[in-house]
Amino acid sequence: MIYRLLFSTLIRRVSPERAHELAFRLLRPISLISPLRRRVRRFTIPDDRLIRVHALGFSFPTPLGVAAGLDKDAEHFEELGALGFSFVEVGTVTPLPQQPNPGPILARLPRDRALLNRMGFPNRGAQAAAMRVRARFGETIVGVNVGKNRDTALDDAPADYARAAALAGARADFVVLNVSSPNTPGLRDLGAVARLRPLIGAVQEALSASEETAGTPLLVKISPDMSDEDVDAVADLALELGLAGIVATNTTIRREVLRTPPARVASLAWPEGGGISGAPLKDRSLTVLRRLRARVGDRLVLISVGGVESAEDVWQRVRAGATLVQAYTGFVYGGPLWPRSVNYALARRVWESGADSIEELIGVDAGRAGGSEGADAARF
Repeated sequence: MIYRLLFSTLIRRVSPERAHELAFRLLRPISLISPLRRRVRRFTIPDDRLIRVHALGFSFPTPLGVAAGLDKDAEHFEELGALGFSFVEVGTVTPLPQQPNPGPILARLPRDRALLNRMGFPNRGAQAAAMRVRARFGETIVGVNVGKNRDTALDDAPADYARAAALAGARADFVVLNVSSPNTPGLRDLGAVARLRPLIGAVQEALSASEETAGTPLLVKISPDMSDEDVDAVADLALELGLAGIVATNTTIRREVLRTPPARVASLAWPEGGGISGAPLKDRSLTVLRRLRARVGDRLVLISVGGVESAEDVWQRVRAGATLVQAYTGFVYGGPLWPRSVNYALARRVWESGADSIEELIGVDAGRAGGSEGADAARF
């Protein structure tokens, strides 16, 4: 309640970029002082088997993690872990350093509980991210999300992804291929199976070439705007090529999901372009998750992201087939104590269900989707 008051009266008057910078500056001591970090983490994550999940070769104290985009340069994963996230997907990182897209890159849409961004992978390069991941000393599980540089031609994209994965994947716990961001021209074309197959092959070869990266779980992140047939095709390819899992979904370019008037969006210098995250993505993200679960069963780790705002959302995603769940926009609007509230509410929900662990509940609702799913899909 206090954070909501601060957000409505003060924080929303500060630019999103500036608010992001100030927030992590205030949280920095958590990552630098180990006893403080461990104490805060014990406060935010219950030491409880009820919400513990085993996946990708690791034990996650909670299925709740941070989606790529919040910690683009792998600088804040320890702080985020202390706040109550068991894992952080850093990035997107590219082989070479890259500046953000010109013009406005981030805007809040409070009426929709959404964010609109066209950042375009701003980062200091895969080598710099690798150094920070390598130097970590905390308990947070860290994945690295990789992409191509803006100026790299699509035909040369496999080499970019392979290089970024080989560099940033060293000492990372898993690697995610971002072929679904709408903010790099042509990038989503890489999500088509014909282009995705050689890209995955190049990354797998690069990872297996080094002892540091051999065996690193590899996942792919897909778009919510894909057709159902393309979702199926990527799922089949992931199984065929032995990927560890799929992250679903990235931001959407659909504007009809917004309640914010088009004139208001245009006044933010966003007449077109940019991806929407947050509540407007909730229905489609869940629909894609259900489709993936129906296609792959428990043979892949499914990480659900998009419109996660509460413990109820996490509960629903797990029961629909997600092993892990990520948040970004829900955390921005919910504040620093939001992860803790989700973790404790989730533990209580599992206890009330009578299950010994949330792992028992993964996918129990698969195949039970009602008629609303078709309506959700139709909106997209």
